[in-house]
Amino acid sequence: MQPTTAKTKTNASAYPSGDHLERKLKTRHLSMIAIGGTIGTGLFLASGSTIATAGPGGALAAYLIAGIMVYFIMMSLGEMAAFIPITGSFSTYSSRFVDPALGFAIGWNYWYNNAIIVALELSASAILMKYWLPDVPGIIWSALFLGLILGLNILSVKGYGESEYWFSIIKVATIIIFIITGLLMILGIMNGDAKGFENFTTGDAPFNGGFLSIISVFMIVGFAFQGTELVGIAAGESENPEKNMPKAVKQIFWRLLLFYVLAIFVIGCLISYQDPQLLGADIDNVAVSPFTLVFERAGLAFAAALMNAVILTAILSAGNSALYAASRVLWVLAKEGKAPAFLKNVNRTGIPLNALCVSALIGTAAFLTSIFGDGTVYSWLLNASGLAGFLSWLGISITHYRFRKAYVAQGRNLKDLPYVAKWYPFGPIFATALCLVAIFGQNYGAFFGDEIDWYGAMVSYIGLPLFLLAYFGYKSVKKTKLVPLKEADFSRE
Repeated sequence: MQPTTAKTKTNASAYPSGDHLERKLKTRHLSMIAIGGTIGTGLFLASGSTIATAGPGGALAAYLIAGIMVYFIMMSLGEMAAFIPITGSFSTYSSRFVDPALGFAIGWNYWYNNAIIVALELSASAILMKYWLPDVPGIIWSALFLGLILGLNILSVKGYGESEYWFSIIKVATIIIFIITGLLMILGIMNGDAKGFENFTTGDAPFNGGFLSIISVFMIVGFAFQGTELVGIAAGESENPEKNMPKAVKQIFWRLLLFYVLAIFVIGCLISYQDPQLLGADIDNVAVSPFTLVFERAGLAFAAALMNAVILTAILSAGNSALYAASRVLWVLAKEGKAPAFLKNVNRTGIPLNALCVSALIGTAAFLTSIFGDGTVYSWLLNASGLAGFLSWLGISITHYRFRKAYVAQGRNLKDLPYVAKWYPFGPIFATALCLVAIFGQNYGAFFGDEIDWYGAMVSYIGLPLFLLAYFGYKSVKKTKLVPLKEADFSRE
C-alpha cells in the first residue's frame, strides 16, 4: 500500500454522480456548523444551574476543563478528517484503525443520538411558541418546524450550510452583545452601579460545594460542548478539506471557549450563585434564563422576547444539524454494509434522500411518544441518548491514538499530513480519561446514600449497555478483530 499524501486534491469531480455526496461546504460553513451545533440551550438556559451548583469559580473551572478536553478531541478529529475527508468520518475511522465492531457501535450510537435530538427540538419548539401564541396547538408548530428543517436538508448541502451559517450568526451576535453589555455593567458604565467581582467572593464563592460540585456540573458542561464533532461529519462535503478542516478546527475551539468562558464570567459577576432564579431556567420559563436576567437588569425591557427568539433559533439550528448528521451517518453505515442498502442512494443534487427521510421519520416517531401516553417512553429515549456524545468523543480519541500509530508503522511521514495534532499522545489519552470520567460519573450520586437508587442509575446509564450490545453483537456475528497497524486503510474514499 502506497502512502497517500496531502497533495492529492479531493474534489467533487473525483466522485461519480449518484454515488457520492457533493463537496459544496466552505470554511465559513464548517466553522459555523460546529458553532451552531454547540451553542444552544446548554449555554442560554443551563449555564445558570451550573453556577448555582458549583459557584462562579467552579462553573468556570468546569468549562475550562471541558474546553481543554474538546480542544484535544477536535485536534484528533482534525488530523484524521483533513487527511481522510470522508462523510461519516469518525465511525469509519474507528472501523479502519481500531475494530469494525467499534465503528458499527459508534455509527449507530451517533445516528440514534441525532435522531432523538430531532425529537427533542420539535418538542422544545412547540413549548417555546406558546410564549407568543398560547392557543395554537403545539403539534402544529412542531410539524411546521420539521417541514422547515427537512426542506433545508433536502434543498442541497449548500442550502443546509447557508442556513446553519445564518442561524449561528444570530446566536454569536447575541452572545457578543451580551458579553459587551455585561462587561459595561460590571464596570459601572451601564446602569450606574458597578458590580465588580463581589459575587465571586460572597458566601462559599467562588467554589460552592468544592471539587465534587465541579465534577457534577462537568457532565452538564460536557453536554453543552457537544456538537463540535459535526465538522468531522461535514468533512466529506467540504470543497477543499485539506485546507478547510485545519482552519475550521483552529477557529472553532477558540471561538467556543471565548464565548462560553466570557459568558459564564459575566453571569457569575452580575448574578449571585445563591439567586434562586438561576436554578429556574428551563425551556418552559425563558424569563429566568441568565441571559434574560442580565439584559433586564441592564434596563432592556424586551429581553425576554429577544431571548425567546434567539433560543427558538438555537432550537431550529440544533434540529437542522441533528437531521443532517443523522442522515450522513446512516448513509455511511449503508455504504459500509452496516445498514440496509436502500439507504445509500443519493439523488441528483448529492443528497442521501432515503437516509434523510428515515432519520426524520424516526425522530418524528420519538417525538410522538412525548405527546401520547405519559411520556415515559420519551424520557427513556432521551436518557438512552444522553451518553451518546461522550461515547462518540471517546471513540474519536481512541481512534486517533491508533491512527497515528498506524500512520508511523506504515512508514509514512508526518510532514505529509495537512494538519498535525499537537501534544500527541498526551492529547488523545487525556481526552479518553476525561470522557470515561464523564461517562461513568453521569449519576454517581445514585450509588452513594442510604440505599442505591437503582432506577435512577438505570435511567442515567441505559445508553452504555445499548452501546456495548451493539459492539459485542456485531463482533460476535462478524468475528471482527483489532485491526493490525500495518494493515490499517488510509484510502481517501
